[in-house]
Amino acid sequence: MANHKSSIKRIRQTIVRTERNRFYRTRLKNIVKDVNSAVEAGNKEEATIALKVANQQIHKFVSKGVLKKETAARKVSRLHKSVNAL
Repeated sequence: MANHKSSIKRIRQTIVRTERNRFYRTRLKNIVKDVNSAVEAGNKEEATIALKVANQQIHKFVSKGVLKKETAARKVSRLHKSVNAL
């Protein structure tokens, strides 16, 4: 257990951030899954709509500090590649 006031506060902050980041990471997985399922179904229109949402959300997660910029760029690039292959 932490002894200093500052370390107790840091523990509280870490718990809050962990919960918030868990929510965003789960949302990210669901967004990517939506795009991939539309691609597997061969539905180009649905895939492009899902890709647009995914692009916006992934970059929003970068601004919130959940993802690094390069990771987001890689994910978006792979999604674009799969949708363009349709």
